[in-house]
Amino acid sequence: MNLHSKLCEREARGKPLRIGVIGAGKFAAMYLAQVQKTPGVHLAGIADLSPANARANLERVGWKPDSYGAASLDRALKERRTHVSDDWQALVSHPAIEIVIEATGNPLAAVAHALAAFRNGKHVVMVTVEADAFCGPLLAKKAREAAVVYSLAYGDQPAIICDLVDWAKPCGSTTASRRSRRASAASTRKCSTPFSTDRSRRSSAPRCATRPASPPRPEA
Repeated sequence: MNLHSKLCEREARGKPLRIGVIGAGKFAAMYLAQVQKTPGVHLAGIADLSPANARANLERVGWKPDSYGAASLDRALKERRTHVSDDWQALVSHPAIEIVIEATGNPLAAVAHALAAFRNGKHVVMVTVEADAFCGPLLAKKAREAAVVYSLAYGDQPAIICDLVDWAKPCGSTTASRRSRRASAASTRKCSTPFSTDRSRRSSAPRCATRPASPPRPEA
């Protein structure tokens, strides 16, 4: 069973994942463009500091005005439409919302949004990667304590790196990032002259010990 088939099953049962998005600007635009075509997912609510800008972005990525014109979250859930407001607290506290996507791009706000979502029993997808870089381990700990899932958005660099590591370890491979940093530092120390783009100085700069010298050309 793959992800698409599982989403199709939810769609067939009439039980889509009920999503709330905080932040409908540049960070969220690609997801907003895709989500209407994703089976088994209902984007029930969007919270943004500027609902007018959020609606403009929805229209820009192909949404019809009626699809995001629900008067409330309850109406949106009943009518399979989307409610747009500036009240993120109402979004994360609504009992029917299952997953919150944080896409504001503001790391301090994102941490507050994630913690509030955990307190309300919501799973969180963190698109604001700066928040994870800022205090990701703490957010993961809080999520475990709340028995919910805290995840980065697949497609962002940190999530791709985690996916590569998860693939490599069962294959018996080991990561080499620490070793690579040490090798890089050692290589830098062996270079007595900084690299220069000045052609007159470049020819006299010594090579790093890690770069082998070119073999001599055979004489004709």
